[in-house]
Amino acid sequence: MNALLREVRFLLGLKSVVAAMVALLALTAVAVGAGLVEVARQEAVIARIGPQQASDVAAITDWVSREKDPGSAAYYTFHATWDPPSDLAFAAIGARDVSPYVLRVRALGLEAQLYEGEIGNPEAALPGRFDFAFVLVYLAPLFVILLFHDLRSGEREAGRLRVLEASVGAPSALWGPRLIVRALGLFLALALPFFVGALIAGTAPWKVGAVLAVVLAYLAFWIVLCLVVARAARSSLANAMTLAAAWMTLTLIVPAIGHVVLNSAIPLRQGMELGQTQRTAVHRAWDIPKSETMDAFFRTHPQWRNTAPLGEAFHWKWYFAFHQVGDERAGDLSRQYRQGVLERAAWSERLGLVTPGVATQLALHRLAATDPAAQIAYQDRIRAFHGALRRFYYPYLFEDRPFDRADFARAPQYRAAPAVGSWPLSLLAGVLLTTALVGGAGLALRRRDRF
Repeated sequence: MNALLREVRFLLGLKSVVAAMVALLALTAVAVGAGLVEVARQEAVIARIGPQQASDVAAITDWVSREKDPGSAAYYTFHATWDPPSDLAFAAIGARDVSPYVLRVRALGLEAQLYEGEIGNPEAALPGRFDFAFVLVYLAPLFVILLFHDLRSGEREAGRLRVLEASVGAPSALWGPRLIVRALGLFLALALPFFVGALIAGTAPWKVGAVLAVVLAYLAFWIVLCLVVARAARSSLANAMTLAAAWMTLTLIVPAIGHVVLNSAIPLRQGMELGQTQRTAVHRAWDIPKSETMDAFFRTHPQWRNTAPLGEAFHWKWYFAFHQVGDERAGDLSRQYRQGVLERAAWSERLGLVTPGVATQLALHRLAATDPAAQIAYQDRIRAFHGALRRFYYPYLFEDRPFDRADFARAPQYRAAPAVGSWPLSLLAGVLLTTALVGGAGLALRRRDRF
């Protein structure tokens, strides 16, 4: 304990070290605050959905009820869906920054609607939003390098190394407490703002513990790497340059190369292309015989085959039928897109097994339920809701039932699912394994230098 207190006093006397820790604390606090603000903004948008939905339905209820026209009701009524942020989303915004979390759909073809809500190009947001995950993955290693690159070499260059080691007896009595104090300072600079943010957001305790475990594992990797580099007994400047190169390689270059390789190996048709495919099929329906469209529709909806035949005049059931046929034409592409997104996510996790920064970021996104899998799950819920809407409107459309005021209230209501993260055990194990391998390499070099 005396040794730890001694190192605390020594650290507080180093203005550059104190300034670094204060800077990391401030950056983390700003990042957590920015995350809380963004989550509050998204929650405010979601909170406005209910009143807006009621207002929209009220605006069309009177004239649709007068006409008792189910086609107009199905065509003009938008139904809101939303994906509420989790209690940890403030720390890792993830895919919520580039994918829609609110989407209004109609009973028309879904594929075109599903991707009308795309709010940005994911590739333009590769560095990520400035949130806690960004600070931890990209900035925290720089502070580790700043505090540990000259842990031993700085004393040697100042001419104090032999005297210090002789004064404490065993070298571990000097370097152990110093390492612990600096590591603890960095951990607290990251953990304290996050803990305050978690209290404000009402984050589940198990998620708080999981995030802190991820933080510890990631800091441990960079500290071990710094210690291994320091074993080379080179100058502090050489250590800093080597570690800076390692930071650039592990956090920027390797992930960027991995991203390019994954995009090439698992190409995806973008959402707008899927929408275009669906719209092309829809527009084609105006130029072909109605019977061709209805035959295609009845192959997947045989229960409506025996309804009244179509005449030459426009009929809503034909209109909604060719929208559904358009969805089915784009179905294979949609399934490929979904599978491709999940496959890319799986390979990204495999990349994380050898790249701690990638593993750490993915771990936080999984805990916060802001990863691609969570966004795909939201799309699946939209698809299920859209199916319920079609099943609700089809009896009115195909059996020519009148649609009255009371029928609006019978329409399916979307029920949002709470966002629940999961333990990123494999990703955390990847960080620990990489740390162990780096530490083992350092021990091997140490043994070799003895002989």
